[in-house]
Amino acid sequence: MKKANNDYVQLAVAMCRTGILGYGGGPSVIPLIRHDAVTRYAWLSDDEFGETLAIANALPGPIATKMAAYLGYKLKGVRGALLSVLAHILPSCIAMIALLSAVSYLSGSKTVAGMIAAVSPVIAVMLGMMAYEFAQKAFKGLGKWIGAAFLLLALVLLEVLHLHPAIVIVLFLGYGTVHYRVLAKKNNKGGAA
Repeated sequence: MKKANNDYVQLAVAMCRTGILGYGGGPSVIPLIRHDAVTRYAWLSDDEFGETLAIANALPGPIATKMAAYLGYKLKGVRGALLSVLAHILPSCIAMIALLSAVSYLSGSKTVAGMIAAVSPVIAVMLGMMAYEFAQKAFKGLGKWIGAAFLLLALVLLEVLHLHPAIVIVLFLGYGTVHYRVLAKKNNKGGAA
């Protein structure tokens, strides 16, 4: 019974921490969630986190909230999902309500503008590190040339053809499904021979 309660406490603390420290929206929260889910508590493997992130990106809505719901559900079912989502969004809700009256006063402050400008590079570095780690995994799994080709293809689809990111994600998920099914059939035929 104590272990079960400890899981709820860990889940609530981790999601509350990501809700408090996740300044800048979903993409800036993902490295924080990854650290807690993969490194600190080992709820997911690195590969499982990557798959969960891909699926969460393909679904509509805030990505961090979807990730929180998935982690809570995986650990503790529906109760865990509710606790996880509430713990993640509660700090933001409280902060918005508490700071709403100060918005007009702080909007012209040079100090606040400087603080926001100072945080932006940190978020960029965190996202860059996560992208680099995912690229390393792609190159390791697909090979250097195929990984680079897919990176270039994604860049063309997003920046040149201006496809919505969700469409690009669904396309790559579809390719991945076909790719791994073909590999599984190939391995089964090789193993049966």
